Amino acid sequence: MSFREKMPTSPKSPLRRRRASWTGPWLNHPTTSFKQVVSAVIQAQSPRSRFKSAASEFSDVDRTLSLSDSIILRILEKLPESQSSDVSLVCKRWLNLQGRRLRTMKVFDWDFLLSGRLVSRFPKLTNVDLVNACLNPSRNSGILLCHKSISFHISTDSASNWDFVEENLLHCEMVDRGVRVLGRGSCDLLKLVVINATELGLLSLAEDCSDLQELELHKCSDNLLRGIAACENLRVLKLVGIVDGLYSSSVSDIGLTILAQGCKRLVKLELSGCEGSFDGIKAIGQCCEVLEELTISDHRMDDGWIAALSYFENLKTLRITSCRKIDSSPGPEKLLGSCPALESLQLKKCCLNDKEGMRALFKVCDGVTKVNIQDCWGLLDDSFSLAKAFRKVRFLSLEGCSVLTTSGLESVILHWEELESMRVVSCKNIKDSEISAALSSLFSLLKELTWRPDTRSHLSSSLEGSGIGKRGSKFFKKR
Repeated sequence: MSFREKMPTSPKSPLRRRRASWTGPWLNHPTTSFKQVVSAVIQAQSPRSRFKSAASEFSDVDRTLSLSDSIILRILEKLPESQSSDVSLVCKRWLNLQGRRLRTMKVFDWDFLLSGRLVSRFPKLTNVDLVNACLNPSRNSGILLCHKSISFHISTDSASNWDFVEENLLHCEMVDRGVRVLGRGSCDLLKLVVINATELGLLSLAEDCSDLQELELHKCSDNLLRGIAACENLRVLKLVGIVDGLYSSSVSDIGLTILAQGCKRLVKLELSGCEGSFDGIKAIGQCCEVLEELTISDHRMDDGWIAALSYFENLKTLRITSCRKIDSSPGPEKLLGSCPALESLQLKKCCLNDKEGMRALFKVCDGVTKVNIQDCWGLLDDSFSLAKAFRKVRFLSLEGCSVLTTSGLESVILHWEELESMRVVSCKNIKDSEISAALSSLFSLLKELTWRPDTRSHLSSSLEGSGIGKRGSKFFKKR
């Protein structure tokens, strides 16, 4: 007789085996699939499961069938993103459930859309980008061309051909066909990004997707905008007309006027590579009464367009990016109004050596409380001095303004009585050694100060523990 047989088996015996737990088998087996874990959970809920062996818990029966789709979806939502793709490999049911979870899709295969598999495989899509699928790239090329939201492969023969995109875009009728397929299958669609569509495509989309709120149109033209009025619930709109080296299209005052009359509920508008003038911008300002954010990027507008900004009564944010000029001839200053509700002015990657345009812009935006100038060239002391027109600035951010000097900065910010926060980064001509007593006194009154104008600046480290940057602290002393 073995030693185990001779030992007592009373309930109080220390050698008595612990009752098996349903968590033991899968915790001790790291290769156990997630589906088996769910099966174990279901089986553990049964009163008789405690009497079953650990091996029988992982039987071939799919016990997840007893769970509803809503419960499985709630379980899948708890998984990290890194495991989301693995879930779709478990079974067909989980593949379909995972497809229902996906909301955003960037499409690269146009045939996948036309066949209807996109909308059947992912029926709950709300955000779809079709731009890259509208191109016919070279499949065997290792040259990848990227420009913002567009990326595609090009062959070595077409690397020097700047009309490559124009020549390889899908025909507008084919694009409209894909838009119709998407619209009929995605009633929950909220945002669409597309290139080379037509008025008919927009009309069919608006009819099928009445809840569409955000639209981004590349290679946009005046004719395309004739179908924009059908999108009654549109809130965010981006129009891309001309992109140097990729494609060109014309958005003029005609298109801007059509847009203004058809999209009166717009909250955000971006005009990139668009033409136009005072009349087109004025029409938008007068008709789009709830517009709060306007972005002008790489504009081709005629002189005098800045004066039309005064017609935007509820505009809060004005963003100007990648513009080679502001406004060469804005007209007499006495005829310039101002944006009454404007709070933020943002200039990024623009040429600011146009003094007349800068004077007009600062005059129209004289009531802003936040000014952000980033990576702009040509911002000389004379040009920046025009910022004295601002009356209520509380926050200033300067980054990458390499020609602005310390004296030029001081001459302006000492006139801003309400300044509370300032950020100066990568402005190499602003020096610690040139800080005056008046400027150091201003630093002591600021609530927040970020000071890294160049790599040799020691002021930022000196500020730590000195109380600078807190209103009411003691004055900064030069070392």
